[in-house]
Amino acid sequence: MTISNLTRQTQIADKAVLAQTMFSRMRGLLAKDTFCAGEALILQPADSLHTFFMRFPIDVIFLDGKDKVLKISENFSPFRFCLAPRGAARVIELPVNTIRNSSTKIGDILKIS
Repeated sequence: MTISNLTRQTQIADKAVLAQTMFSRMRGLLAKDTFCAGEALILQPADSLHTFFMRFPIDVIFLDGKDKVLKISENFSPFRFCLAPRGAARVIELPVNTIRNSSTKIGDILKIS
């Protein structure tokens, strides 16, 4: 899967994976030692996010049901927790600096395909 920012005309990820089952969402990135540029994990549905037991920080984007950016968090450290904003349908976990490099802002529209 790929993720693009339609508003900014930038590429966010070209190796995105969708985690929809309870097990795949809970496992998330825990089994990974590295998270490379171009990779992404899409968690759906998304009511919260945690980075307990992760080995590295990540960038995070919360989206509504129409893939509008509701909230972003850059360099989200391991062993943290946050609730999704109201209306969030999914969350994207990305390597650090992806949000900055793609110029993604709250209100942008993303395309996941």
